[in-house]
Amino acid sequence: MKPVKLALPKGRLMTQTALYLEQAGWGLHDYQEGARSYRLTCDRFPDLQAKIFHEKDIPIQVAVGNYDFGICGTDWVSELTAKYPSSALITLREYGYGQGALYTVAARDSEASILKTLVSRPDTVRLVSEYPNLAEAFALKLRLRKFSVFPLWGAAEVYPPESADLALMPAKEAAVPFNHGLAAVATVLRFHACLIVNRDCWQNKDLSEVLSALDEAIPEGVENRISENLSQNIQARESRNTRTDTSDRGVLRLALPDGHQQGPAVKILDAAGIRLSGYPLENGNRRPVVENMPDIVTKVIRPQDMPLQVAAGNFDLAITGIDWLRDHLYQFPSSPANAIVNLQSAPVRIVAVVSNELPVSSGYELRDLWSRRSEPIRIASEYANIADRYARENHFIRYRIIPTWGASEAFLPEDADLLIENTETGGTIARHHLKIIDTLFRSTGHLIGNTAVLESDKKKKEIADSFIEILKKAVEP
Repeated sequence: MKPVKLALPKGRLMTQTALYLEQAGWGLHDYQEGARSYRLTCDRFPDLQAKIFHEKDIPIQVAVGNYDFGICGTDWVSELTAKYPSSALITLREYGYGQGALYTVAARDSEASILKTLVSRPDTVRLVSEYPNLAEAFALKLRLRKFSVFPLWGAAEVYPPESADLALMPAKEAAVPFNHGLAAVATVLRFHACLIVNRDCWQNKDLSEVLSALDEAIPEGVENRISENLSQNIQARESRNTRTDTSDRGVLRLALPDGHQQGPAVKILDAAGIRLSGYPLENGNRRPVVENMPDIVTKVIRPQDMPLQVAAGNFDLAITGIDWLRDHLYQFPSSPANAIVNLQSAPVRIVAVVSNELPVSSGYELRDLWSRRSEPIRIASEYANIADRYARENHFIRYRIIPTWGASEAFLPEDADLLIENTETGGTIARHHLKIIDTLFRSTGHLIGNTAVLESDKKKKEIADSFIEILKKAVEP
């Protein structure tokens, strides 16, 4: 059998996919949560090359031909094909685990909870989602007069009603109620785990042995394709006659980070004497309360999303890394989002990384090495715009940016030649047999803000100035 490359998911499908492959007798080693290596060995197929990816990356990797097979959710396949319908993806098997649905949700007491009111609305309808292509397809199917879609890294549930009218987000089953005053107003897509294959691989490789081994242990459940894509399941609800007022003039809107940046943010806020109830996150509540500053309202969102949300005016201030602001400004140099205070927290380096086996020690050496090759340099990164800037500054003649959504170190060396990544100590990079060839810049936590919005609201600016001064004093040596 010729070598076959298989992309396997981390996260929500990992446990059940590992059980499935175990039942099929694959003898796949170290495919489990907390695995220290992204590369796997297989007893049944010694020539099989398996690697663990963020689930969202798998359809892209299979479509471009880096991997022959992949297991992921049909939601991420639909997200890719909604924008690229002619991509080289074939869905071979659909499995009965990992079931869920994508819903559009809105605040229960807003008029957005009935879709027909949105269709007739003359102003812009705001949608947020990790699935921007499906969100756009949904808006077009509804024939909304005007709409805008904000792509997110996550936490879509916290945006309605103040920062968005609708959020497109997944849930495990329809019976599960949405928290934080949200209600499902339409079913956009039902999803489950699936096996996908690259079309060229399907036509040119003999995959019968691997497929037979998979079919020996197909999980019980879905056998036929679910075709309820973009079907409306409008729920009749009583609604207010007026749109939720989101202007909140005189109230400062502050975005706080989730994930590993919560700890440093809490330390800074504590040092400044700002008392928060419910932060770090407790019981999934993404709306902590500032107990001693009632004119500030907060939400907890992904740091990656903050610069765009601040630029759009959905938040006045936010705490995020300067790396994400810089990535945003490289794409939108005239953005109104600006750095205000260096909080000197969560320090990391943004670095260029290659395989230990590559005989280069700088970006210029990498350029010179590739000048003798016909193929482009493949650059994988969560920082797509920073990566593009680095390539141009180093005068790469031919290069291709591969956006990733986590676990970027898994791409080297098979699926990318260069990685633009953040690191605190460099330990993870070294553990994966990689090396740093350049440090692009150092990043720390910053308070960022939309100065244009603040200048237009005198009361809000007064609150912001007081908050900024408190933070400055807290970080002064």
